[in-house]
Amino acid sequence: MPEIKDLEAEAAVINEGCTVLEVLNRVSGKWSIGILLQTIHGPVRFTELERSVGGISRRMLTLTLRNLERDGLLIRTVYPTVPPKVEYCATDMARELYSSLLELTGWAERHRETIAAARQTYDVEH
Repeated sequence: MPEIKDLEAEAAVINEGCTVLEVLNRVSGKWSIGILLQTIHGPVRFTELERSVGGISRRMLTLTLRNLERDGLLIRTVYPTVPPKVEYCATDMARELYSSLLELTGWAERHRETIAAARQTYDVEH
């Protein structure tokens, strides 16, 4: 029978893994990457994001922005004007993520034909 310390250590590893999965799910979400790409070069207003991230609803944009801000990937700045002016800007952590996304994009570009050929072969065989 496993000792309590072993079970606690295993639970800690599982919790740590869940956190990593949560982060990966957040940044790889359908809308997150588009929003991060728009904010990487400087502050962007809500309405600009709404126009530039094609197909996103106002509600989903609001939820995604809140989640990215909560995770420390965006900074939300509210200016005391009427109506209030709100801007979003990528954090240093988001800029670091951007470089990783560029590497991943490069990998996908280099291997897309190989992947397409593998899919075709698989589909023919199955």
